[in-house]
Order: sequence, then C-alpha cells, then structure tokens
Amino acid sequence: MSEWRKKIRIGVIGGSSPDDRAILSAFRVGQAIGEAGALLVCGGLGGVMEAAASGAKKAGGFTVGILPGTRPGEANASIDMPIATGMGYGRNSLVALNADILIAIAGEYGTLSEIAYGHIYGKKVIGLDTWEVKGVIRAKTPEEAVRMALNECA
Repeated sequence: MSEWRKKIRIGVIGGSSPDDRAILSAFRVGQAIGEAGALLVCGGLGGVMEAAASGAKKAGGFTVGILPGTRPGEANASIDMPIATGMGYGRNSLVALNADILIAIAGEYGTLSEIAYGHIYGKKVIGLDTWEVKGVIRAKTPEEAVRMALNECA
C-alpha cells in the first residue's frame, strides 16, 4: 500500500473571507498538521483553506484541495493535489467524506454545511471559533485542535 494511504487525513474547513484571527489560526493548524505528517484536505480556494494549506506546506506537508469548479488551476498555490468537481457547494460533502476528522475554523454557512456533512458521515468535528453546534468538540488553540484530531484518529 502506498505510504500516503496510511496517513491521517485531517479536513480543515472554514470561510473564504475570514478575519485576521481566523487566518492565523488556520495557518497554525495547517503547520501543525504538516509537522505531524498528516494529510490536509480542504476546499482548495482562499481564506481559511489557503492559510491552512500554506501552513502545511511550510511544514513539509501534503495538501489536497477539493474544488467547487471544473478547473484544477483554480486551486490556491499551496495545494499539491487539486480535485475539480464542478459541484459548487455540493463539493462540501466530498471534503467531509474524504477526511478522517474535521477541524472547523470560524466560517459561515458553507462551513456549517461541512460540519453537518461531517456529522452525517460519522466524522468528529473539532471547532475553533466556529458555529455552536451540538457535537462540535471545542479546542482553545490551533495546536490543541490538531492534537485532539490526531488523538481521535490514533
């Protein structure tokens, strides 16, 4: 089996127009994911997705972006494997489905839908300054969120 298939896949979900605090949190989450040798799965565009992917790349990690559009070239520069779906927001279900666990950072209704899909697919969701939804496990820091995710998947 390929080495990448054995890696924990951590989905990072969050808005495309976050504030500076969410951008910093996402970068730190991505960096911790990369340092842990886990695979980062996200929506592949800007905002939280780009910040997390950038952090993971800085730490030598591998990133997957599941894109809403039809062109892999739409992915942000920190995405190693862009996957075009042509599904618009419907791709949110694929982000949740292709992660072992999700970390939600801030976000709006798209993030809320990914949290819901995570629960539908039986995935745990860890939250940083995100929606107050039953079943979302609260983390205080980006590093704590990644530690919790890794522990849940061990």
